[in-house]
Amino acid sequence: MSKILEIEDVTVSFDGFKALNHLTFSVETGELRVIIGPNGAGKTTFLDVITGKVKPTEGKVRFQGRDLRSLPEHKRARLGIGRKFQTPRVYLNLTPRENLELAGNRTKDVFPTLFRPTPSDEKRSVKSLLETIDLTIKADIPAALLSHGEKQRLEIGMLVAQSPDLLLVDEPVAGLTDEETEKVGDLLLALAESHTIVVIEHDMEFVRQIANKVTVLHQGSVLCEGSMDEVQSDPRVIEVYLGTPEEDHDPTPTSVHEPVI
Repeated sequence: MSKILEIEDVTVSFDGFKALNHLTFSVETGELRVIIGPNGAGKTTFLDVITGKVKPTEGKVRFQGRDLRSLPEHKRARLGIGRKFQTPRVYLNLTPRENLELAGNRTKDVFPTLFRPTPSDEKRSVKSLLETIDLTIKADIPAALLSHGEKQRLEIGMLVAQSPDLLLVDEPVAGLTDEETEKVGDLLLALAESHTIVVIEHDMEFVRQIANKVTVLHQGSVLCEGSMDEVQSDPRVIEVYLGTPEEDHDPTPTSVHEPVI
C-alpha cells in the first residue's frame, strides 16, 4: 500500500521549547493508526502540523505525495484532511439530519442548505450516515438533546459527510460510558473499511479494541511503534508512564494496562 501521510524530520519550537523534535511518522492508505503518549508528548501539536494550524520550524509534511508546507488550513481540508476535535462541535439547535446535510454541503451556507430542496442523492447519503452512526431514531430532534456519546458519533458522521481521505480523530471517547465507548469503537472500525484514520486516545481498553498498530509519542518524537501487546511490554514505554522501575519492581506488560496518558 502507498503512504497517504508522511511526516519527515519535523520540529516545532515555541520560544525554544520543542513540542515536536525531529518527528518522523507515516501512515499507509486504508490504515487505522492510534497515537498515544503522556501529557506533553506533542500529540495535539502533531495534529496541528498536519492540518496547518501550526507550521513546522523545520521538516516536511506530505499528504498523498504533496508537500503541504505552503497550504493554509482550509486548502488542506479541501485536499481531503478532516479533523475531529475532542469536544463535539455540532449545531445544537439543528437536528442530526440537518447537521449532516450542512456538513456535506461544500459551500457551508446554513440557510441555503436548510431551505433548499434536498437532492435525492444527498438524502440517501444522509440516511446511510444516520444508520452508520446509529442515530436514525433521533434524526429529527435537536442535537442539544443527544447524549455526549451521541454527539461524538454525530460529529464523526459530520466529518465523514465531508468525504475526507484522512480522518484525524482526537480523543473520541473522553468522558464516555463503557457502552458509549464501545459504540464509538465499533463506528471507527466500520469507517476504517473505507477510510484512513488516525486516532489520538488515552483510554487503553479502547485502544486495544480498535488498534492494529500503535505509535507512542514522547517528548515530541516517536518512542516506539507496534501492536498493543508489543507497546505495553516495551521497557521504554513502561519507564515513560511509570518512571524508572526500582530494582525489586517487575515491569510486566500489565504494569501499563491502564496508563493515564
